Amino acid sequence: MAFLSDRLSRIKPSPTIAMTTRAAELRAKGRDIISLSAGEPDFDTPSHIRDAAKAAIDAGHTRYTAVDGTPSLKRAICDKFARENGLDYAPSQITVGTGGKQILFNALMATLDDGDEVIIPAPYWVSYPDMVLLAGGKPVIVECGLDQGFRLTPDALEAAITPRTKWLILNSPSNPSGAGYDRAAMQALTDVLLRHPQVWCLSDDIYEHLVFDGFDFVTPAQVEPRLKDRTLIMNGVSKAYAMTGWRIGYGAAPEPLVKAMAKLQSQSTSNPCSVSQYAAEAALTGPQDYISESRAVFQRRRDLVVTGLNACPGIDCPTPQGAFYVYPSIEGLIGKTSAAGVAITDDEAFANALLDETGVAVVFGAAFGLSPHFRISYATSDQQLTEAVTRIRRFCEGCN
Repeated sequence: MAFLSDRLSRIKPSPTIAMTTRAAELRAKGRDIISLSAGEPDFDTPSHIRDAAKAAIDAGHTRYTAVDGTPSLKRAICDKFARENGLDYAPSQITVGTGGKQILFNALMATLDDGDEVIIPAPYWVSYPDMVLLAGGKPVIVECGLDQGFRLTPDALEAAITPRTKWLILNSPSNPSGAGYDRAAMQALTDVLLRHPQVWCLSDDIYEHLVFDGFDFVTPAQVEPRLKDRTLIMNGVSKAYAMTGWRIGYGAAPEPLVKAMAKLQSQSTSNPCSVSQYAAEAALTGPQDYISESRAVFQRRRDLVVTGLNACPGIDCPTPQGAFYVYPSIEGLIGKTSAAGVAITDDEAFANALLDETGVAVVFGAAFGLSPHFRISYATSDQQLTEAVTRIRRFCEGCN
């Protein structure tokens, strides 16, 4: 359509949302569907957070706020960084947006000129490359395979940096792989960045609290304080506190970048939802018991899914350090044919055949930049996960 901008043609709809939508359409037609494609906790938002939102409404906090966050929420975010990450930020270095996605979008739109390069380790969250493209930048994809634990190596990072490199995006623990960078691995990457002063680091820490087996989460500026002046930390309340629909994300960065992002936000969405900001403040300042309780549930589910998938012929499922995803390899199924006669030529064919033949919705690996894999979100009940794994095993057993 000639009316639409060329800029829009650079991007594609989110494959995760597309698969979730297809699963919902099949369910509406009466199919028995187990959807493991959406990445959100299945728990209710903790009661004290909901109560804070109700109190905010009753108190009349339903008007415009400062463009990028209320002063009290920014103060709570500063306290969170000091308490949990040992990082000292002033409120003027904090920005609040309508979800973590807006923080990332604002930062890239505010900093990228045409042709600027952004290094993105693959597998990656589906929106990173499209955001870079929409801002006029060039995604530089660095494949980080199963043999590397889905983690970027210092040598690969060094090789990807050019004079046009502006950002490195790091996501630990990762969506989709659940892979995390421990202190030593993170230090090795920050050592590389220190040698390239034009490269900024965008650290997506949204799964910070969803870590297992005693994994010690670290963020780059925490490991290497000399990088703090060219680091943006993005975080939010969606995953840690089961607040996906409340749409509150936040970032911490040098003040000039925060001001630039606020300028952009002032001409797009303006302030995030006022009531949601009061709820987010309660999440950050109130009881934190929910985090450890939900973490224990997710770790149990992870173990259930990893064990079950590794019993499926042709599937190799590593054990992730965090988040609520697994990213199994289906290399052993490529070239086979499903029981219904569908050729498993790639991971997209696998995901579509799996949904059509078993009613289990997963997201194919090509959507995340690394094949042949698929992603499962285990943010659903043990019963649903057990049934899904059973169906997947039968599907694999039927391939020949």
